[in-house]
Amino acid sequence: MAEETVIYHNPRCRKSRETLALIRENGVEPKIVEYLKEMPSSSELKLILAKLNLSVQDVLRKGEAEYKEKFKGKSFTDDEWLEIIQEYPKLLERPIVVKGSKAAMGRPPENVNKLF
Repeated sequence: MAEETVIYHNPRCRKSRETLALIRENGVEPKIVEYLKEMPSSSELKLILAKLNLSVQDVLRKGEAEYKEKFKGKSFTDDEWLEIIQEYPKLLERPIVVKGSKAAMGRPPENVNKLF
């Protein structure tokens, strides 16, 4: 049985759309999770981060207005950041592609090729 491929996707993001197209070019139709509407839980995000081998700090969009206005220069634990991302999903870097026990950030989109 083939491993399911999941993309945490924002259809308004050019890199996210390019990554989705690249996955499809590899002959895979992924499960699409629009994380701005359907955010993974904090525990799911922890699993995704482990697969990415990244910390929550590594996937924060520090250029977002919400980050600059509310969080810049402040210190939070990883669990606190996961809760903040639940409340402010735009702060999560995108897209993230998960396939089985592996994952990749779609920045640049070519990063996901290592999953196929």
